[in-house]
Amino acid sequence: MDMLNESQAPVSVSRLVTLLQEVLEDNFVQVLVEGEISNLSRPASGHIYLSLKDSDAQIRAVMFRSQARKLRFEPDNGLAVICRGRVAVYRQRGELQLVLETMEPVGLGSLQLAFEQLKKKLAEEGLFSEERKRPLPAFPARIGIVTSATGAAIRDMLNVLVRRHSGVRVLIRPVPVQGDEAPAAIAEAIAEMNRIEDVDLLIVGRGGGSIEDLWAFNEEVVARAIAASAKPVVSAVGHETDWTIADFVADLRAPTPSAAAELVVRNRLELESHIDQLLIRLNRQLVSRLELWRSRLEGLQRRLVPPRQRIRLQAQRLEALERRLCEAARSGVTARHRRLAPLTARLDVLSPLKTLARGYSIAFRESDGAILRSPDQVAAGDSLRLRLAEGELRARVEEG
Repeated sequence: MDMLNESQAPVSVSRLVTLLQEVLEDNFVQVLVEGEISNLSRPASGHIYLSLKDSDAQIRAVMFRSQARKLRFEPDNGLAVICRGRVAVYRQRGELQLVLETMEPVGLGSLQLAFEQLKKKLAEEGLFSEERKRPLPAFPARIGIVTSATGAAIRDMLNVLVRRHSGVRVLIRPVPVQGDEAPAAIAEAIAEMNRIEDVDLLIVGRGGGSIEDLWAFNEEVVARAIAASAKPVVSAVGHETDWTIADFVADLRAPTPSAAAELVVRNRLELESHIDQLLIRLNRQLVSRLELWRSRLEGLQRRLVPPRQRIRLQAQRLEALERRLCEAARSGVTARHRRLAPLTARLDVLSPLKTLARGYSIAFRESDGAILRSPDQVAAGDSLRLRLAEGELRARVEEG
């Protein structure tokens, strides 16, 4: 090993780090690195700290808040990404790191990955559940439309409403439908429409475009505004093949803005024809019911007995019952008389009146009405009452 040249002056740590920093940062101003995310950290500052690794090595990386908030998807450990940035040296620790400016997932594009991540998140919260979706009112009087005031979507919807002679009133809330300001504006417009009492339902959407053009309707703030709406919401974004997060959250998804207008109002001519058919069916049912009632009435009339005839029949029944009652009464009296005659004869034999008729009398003490059976029961001067066969006598005891 060669010995250090004793005449060479040592350098400070700061100087050495500065030299390395100049070499690396001047020669690696922009690099494109592919690797797997690990050690991901997202503190409250908004910066993203992570490591990029492959099977043989890893390097620290940082994405500052100004760039991190531009990401369309959520970085996660284990996700393979391609990052663009510059090489830098962190002087305080003398560590090599990447300062990232952009990040894209490998395979899926960042927008598609963001779409799938948000879709999974909201589905787990139940925002796509069929149980929370509400039916549209059959005959809305006023419809609120949240869309661009200058786009083709609003013209298509108004044309459909006019063509179908719906007579429905329309309240348009113009909003930007693409760009950074669009999601918040759309969410606020939905909330405003909910504060208007006579709006029966909302149509939220725009015409067709690329995934970037439609992206405002894939933002979480719009999805939650639709979910929080007290009024039914119809999503009408893009063409039939375009699907957005708003479509999954809305109470009804229309394939196009024109289709949304057709779904929420019925053609007046079709409605009138439907009403005519219902009236015809109602008339037939009424005629059928009247015929049935007429037939029943005729049957009742045939069974109905004239009042005079009914009175005559009831009088005949009453006479018959009266005769039966009299015969039963006479028969009962005769039977009871036959049963009473021997009893009367026996009672007559035992009657004290028979004894009195033979010349006997019954003496009662006047003072208390006691029957006298012995002279000992009276004293001289007592008043008596004598019961004879015919009448009574009063007597006084002369001697007792």
